[in-house]
Amino acid sequence: MSWRVTLHCTRGEAEAVPDSDHLLQFSDSPPVIVADEPDPHAPDDWRIHAYFSDQPTTQELVLLRRMAAGGEPEIEHLGEDDWVTMSQSGLEPIRAGRFFVHTPSIICDAQLISFEIDAGLAFGTGHHDTTAGCLEALDRLEKSGKSFANIADIGTGTGLLAFAALALWPEAKGIATDIDPISIDVTVDNARINHVTVGHGAGELLLVVADGMDHEMLVARAPFDLLIANILAGPLIELAPSFAKAVAPGASLVLAGLLDTQADAVIAAYQAEGMALAERGAGEWSVIILQAA
Repeated sequence: MSWRVTLHCTRGEAEAVPDSDHLLQFSDSPPVIVADEPDPHAPDDWRIHAYFSDQPTTQELVLLRRMAAGGEPEIEHLGEDDWVTMSQSGLEPIRAGRFFVHTPSIICDAQLISFEIDAGLAFGTGHHDTTAGCLEALDRLEKSGKSFANIADIGTGTGLLAFAALALWPEAKGIATDIDPISIDVTVDNARINHVTVGHGAGELLLVVADGMDHEMLVARAPFDLLIANILAGPLIELAPSFAKAVAPGASLVLAGLLDTQADAVIAAYQAEGMALAERGAGEWSVIILQAA
């Protein structure tokens, strides 16, 4: 693919990309669309990139503008460079606790738990502070002696956090969900690449498309003793009653996707459900660990 169109956007607009790419399905050769956050210190300053095999038409540019309100699209001719190489060129390997997250071009560290995660349409490559923070939180829970047998990852993105949890507690049953079907498709591919078995049994990961806790398989699998949700502050607050009903007594919850300024409101929502704060985390992006009553 030889053309790239870049749009400045908000995080909300970036996360809406999977729901907006149908705008370009009419094209004979639809673009591949990815989103990234160039600067973690500017949490609402994101970019949408659309990679075309041919020069984009005026109509395609008009439709792309509907995805973001941040001004005119920037158009680049990339020559013969492969778009995957371009999209991943800025992604360095990530070390988070005992985890090592890398793209296919990186040689993994044999002494760490390594996961190969492509940059793509789903969120959760490990390169954002929230995802790396969740990996570190899971690592600390295991080192503290916690043991889990029934794990849920709500809003899984690429599947990375669910993979990490099953690597730490290999006898557990896991379920990973996302409201976006593309994320589940990406997770299926990533599970194959990282030798994670998809299924219902111990040490296996069940994958479903679900809005929050609204799915029969989540109901059937509950109560969970570990629930992970790296989403946004608003949905975390809204889901507090549903999460509280879905976890076992003494369960651990790892919540992320929120700024430090939003942490108090999220914590209050879960304390109202009888949960105790175990760890608030530090830095601009908080990773909260709670324990059910």
